[in-house]
Order: sequence, then C-alpha cells, then structure tokens
Amino acid sequence: MAFATEALFRDNAYLKSAEATVIAVDERGIFLDRTVFYATSGGQPGDTGTLLRADGSRIAIAGTVTGETKNEIVHKPAEGAARPEVGETVTAEIDWERRMKLMRMHAACHLLTVACPYPITGAAVGEEESRVDFDIPDAGVTREGVSEALMALVRADHPIFTKWITDEDLAANPSLVKSKNVRPPVGSGRIRLVCIGDEGAVDTQPCGGTHVASTAEIGQIHIGKIEKKGRENRRFRIRFGPLPSSQENPS
Repeated sequence: MAFATEALFRDNAYLKSAEATVIAVDERGIFLDRTVFYATSGGQPGDTGTLLRADGSRIAIAGTVTGETKNEIVHKPAEGAARPEVGETVTAEIDWERRMKLMRMHAACHLLTVACPYPITGAAVGEEESRVDFDIPDAGVTREGVSEALMALVRADHPIFTKWITDEDLAANPSLVKSKNVRPPVGSGRIRLVCIGDEGAVDTQPCGGTHVASTAEIGQIHIGKIEKKGRENRRFRIRFGPLPSSQENPS
C-alpha cells in the first residue's frame, strides 16, 4: 500500500520546518501527511534532519527517498532512532545548511546547461561538488571559459521560479527536455518547470528539485575539472569558490 504525502517543498523550497501527522510507520521508514523533506530524485540527494516530538525528543532522519509512487515520501530514521506512533503530531525540520548548499548547487547545474547547450547524459548534485555530463562532439570548451560564463549568469541576479504545464504542453514543446536519455514522468496531468530569468528567458526545463530564488544566491562557482568519459561524452565538475589559478592542477 502506498501512502500519499503533501510535498511542501515543491511550492516553497525555503520552508525549514512544518508540523505534520504520522500516517504510517513500517520497515521502510516513517510516513507523514505533509513534509518539507525532499526525497532523492533527479540527481539531488534527499534531505536529512529531525522529527521533533511533543515531549521535546528528536528522531534523527538519515535520508529521504520516494516509495512506490512519486507521492510517497519515506523518511529514513537513523540507526537506533526511536519510531513515532501513528497519529502522532511531529515537527519535521530539515538540515537547512545542507539543503541550502544543495539548492545552490542544483541551480548552478541548470546554469551549466545554459553555458553548455548540449544534450545531457547524466547529472548528480552534491553539497560541495556536482557534475553534469554532456554529449559534446567537440572538446573545444575550457573550464576557464565555462566558469566565466557561469559567473556572468550568477552576477546577473536572474530570478528563479517554478510553474506548471500540462502533459500536452510538454509534448508540444519537446525542446524543453535537455536530457538525452531520461524523460520527465508524465501521466499525472501536469509537469513542473524550473524557469530562470524574466518569463524563463534564460532557461526553462522540467525539474522536480529545489533551487534558490535567484542566480545571485548561488555565489561564487567554477568548473573544477572537465573529464572525457567517452568519444563524445564530457563530465563537468562544478565546485564552490573561485576558479583556481592556471598554475594549480585541477583534481
């Protein structure tokens, strides 16, 4: 049996906590009627944090994943942590510092797809480093050039927002999908888009993840390394901070 959870983060990624009711507990984990915890999906790791109980005790959440459906969100308690009772009211609190890093990084990955407008073959968002793989026929791009393009987009302070379209809208606009091998899930009747720039002029693509509200919030980023992963596949590693000097060897 699948349990449905209202995903509060989809409409407001800046919610750090929310009161919720425990609707189920089983060997997979803890299920709430609503949550601020993002579940692992689309290359972005699930949130960690705690569930605050009425008596003041806390249940550590080591990770969050989707269950049998996208609407089923499983909160994985840390080893040895207590389990709440069904019907209990708790306050779900995410590790905000970690989430913010992931939000900045995920937004940076979107900017990278603008700086490198090639088909995406893979991606993974991390707290200190993220990667995006592209199908690039020519290896003429440089980490210096891409880093400069990324920072120009960051400094422009473009707004980042979400909107919803129908499955039919997506079918009529296939260019919105940048991934070469993965298509966004359809069948629910609507698709969530993440848009950058006024009216999404800088970038618009399907995405269910969490992002900061403006490119300026990403902060200083650079391409740490470009790796060859096949004849036409290049892996770009995004890192926080300034681009190291040319005398420093990227690793």
